[in-house]
This record gives sequence, structure tokens and C-alpha cells, in this order.
Amino acid sequence: MIYTLHYAPDNASLIIRLALEELGQPYRTALVDRRARAQDSAAYRALNPAGLIPVLETPDGPVSETAAILLWLSERHGALAPAPGDSARGAFLKWLFFTSNTLHADLRIAFYPDRYAPGGEAALLAGIKARLASHFALLEAECGRHDWLGGEGVSGLDLYLAPLMRWAQIYGAGPRWFDAARYPRLMAMAGALENRASVAAAIRAEGLGRAPFTAPQPCDPPEGSAL
Repeated sequence: MIYTLHYAPDNASLIIRLALEELGQPYRTALVDRRARAQDSAAYRALNPAGLIPVLETPDGPVSETAAILLWLSERHGALAPAPGDSARGAFLKWLFFTSNTLHADLRIAFYPDRYAPGGEAALLAGIKARLASHFALLEAECGRHDWLGGEGVSGLDLYLAPLMRWAQIYGAGPRWFDAARYPRLMAMAGALENRASVAAAIRAEGLGRAPFTAPQPCDPPEGSAL
């Protein structure tokens, strides 16, 4: 089986690309052209009715939702997460879904406030940025305390958090609000990832620049658009 990753440059599909590269699994990519709103097409909605990126086509059918894809891959290939039955799995799942359902969801609000509070974006941003600082602080406190977050190996949670930190530094309305210096453990984890072959492959494929997590710049992809 060769997986098919439906992706857009510098979108959540980056997390799944990194996971596939870490696992050494063969995959092909299918560009979702955001400028043409391809995520709203009938063909894409047949794969993911929610119209969100990414989708991974697998032997079990299409899988969407970033955390769900990471878990599916980790269980299929026995890597990137504590295995079912491992005493560390509960804590890993807690922080993975905190990252997906709370941190990532609030980042979307910060990036697209007009979609969530038309006409009231300023008040919304003030509140959401304070929430995000709290979310990152919680993860900073956990980083390095577990093998699966800033440990010697690489986990799906590491691969999820590093792109979120990238986006927090370069996207969002108004002045840059994310102070990376407040999260040295998370930044060290992200910096270590930049030395891995998986990140080098993603840099080439999506035009992410030389230090996509620690000194990020907007992407310059060979195809497609991040926005």
C-alpha cells in the first residue's frame, strides 16, 4: 500500500507528511488547491465531508482529522506513540487531544477571527491570545518530562507541536503575539526536529525555509498555496 496524502503547503497536512517520513512509509501527495477552494469540491468532500485538510487514503479507507491520522499511523506501524496497554498511553493521549482539540482549535480562531466573530475581531483576539499563552505554558511544563514530548525519540505529539509553534510565530491578525522565548523547552524540541531527515524532506516539498520551526518564514512552495 502506498498512502495518498491530500495536502496543501504549510497546512495541517504538514504534520502527517512528517509522520509518514519518520515512519519511512511510501506515499504520494495530491494537492488540494486552496486558491480554487478545492476542499469544497464534491470529490474532496467525498473523502472528508467536513472539507478540512488533510485526508490520508489508507487500506481502511480515507482517514481525516490530524490526531486521528496520527493515531491510526502509530497503531498500524508501531511507532510515534506509546502502544495500547503501555502505562504512558493515557497521558500521551491526553496531551495529544489537548493539542488537537484545544490548542490547534484556538489557533484557528486567532488566524481567522473574522470567521468566528464578524465585527468583533479585536475583543475575540485579546481573549484567545491569552488562552493560547496558557495552552503553550501547560505544554512547556510537560516537555522533557516524558519520552513522548521532547524526549530522546520522536513522537506524534512532537510532530504536531512543532508546526503549531511555526504557525504561531508567522500567522495571525495584527502584530506578532507569540513570544517563543517563553517556551525554551518546546523550542529546543522543535529545533532538534530541524536536524531530522523528515523535516528536510518537508522543507524541500513545501518550501518551508532552512529553520521552519525556530526561525520561520512564510512558505514558498513549488505548488499550491498555504492560504
